[in-house]
Amino acid sequence: MQRMQMQITSAKYHDGRLSDQQMALLQYQRENLHFLSEEVLRLQESLKKYERTDDRSTPQMNQVQSELRLARSVLAERESEIQHVRTTNNQYVEENERLRAILAEWSTRAAKLERALEAERMSNLELQRKISAQ
Repeated sequence: MQRMQMQITSAKYHDGRLSDQQMALLQYQRENLHFLSEEVLRLQESLKKYERTDDRSTPQMNQVQSELRLARSVLAERESEIQHVRTTNNQYVEENERLRAILAEWSTRAAKLERALEAERMSNLELQRKISAQ
């Protein structure tokens, strides 16, 4: 068939119906069509291979994606737990600081009371000596 087309083309060319430029354009278009046909066949083969590969790997991909979603969910849950623990810890730290301040205040008061009590004892001892001496 190609041979027949070549003969027809040659005849037209020899009859003077087509210019050299038109012939070159026709030749380019034929070569381009041939190349594109081969490319379409190659792409169709690639697509078939991909579809076969995709069919086999889809369950694996689904499992991987499912595991990935599960892992992300677990990480989000752990992150939430960590945030909760941090918040609770900060509350404990604040409460601890408040209690330390109260303890320091009571320690200061206790020390003052002990000094006042010691001064009172000394005063009582002094009074008892004076009473005993009379």
